[in-house]
Amino acid sequence: MAPEYAMEGVFSIKSDVYSFGVLLLEIIIGTRRSSMDGIMGFPNLIAYVWSMWMERNTKDLVDSSIMDSCLLDEVLLCSHIALLCVQEYPEDRPVMSYIVNVLDNGSTTLPSPNRHAYFAQRSNEIEQVRNDIQNSVGTFTLTNIEGR
Repeated sequence: MAPEYAMEGVFSIKSDVYSFGVLLLEIIIGTRRSSMDGIMGFPNLIAYVWSMWMERNTKDLVDSSIMDSCLLDEVLLCSHIALLCVQEYPEDRPVMSYIVNVLDNGSTTLPSPNRHAYFAQRSNEIEQVRNDIQNSVGTFTLTNIEGR
């Protein structure tokens, strides 16, 4: 689910781009996103792929069944596109016509993806709210009402 929809209920065409990126990652890795939660020390599939991308180990996460029928360069291109699709901010995600063009015509010079939503500011804000709630549990305010 796109972060802007999950956090704010805002849906757009770029929300579908986000979903396409997740689907593409699931195909490349051969694992559903929901089954990756908490596996291998990463909170989710996108965090895992992002880490592999940053370490330049993207080829190590490709499902072996895909490698039997695809070239490694094609799979790496799809991984790059997927990471562009799952960027936090909708305006950073490519439009589908651009993605189709890249897939049809091969690689142009693709921009580097920004960090995805899990590492972004929204997660920090949510964590701060959680801390504030935990710190306020068990506290109370006593107001003494007095006349003039």
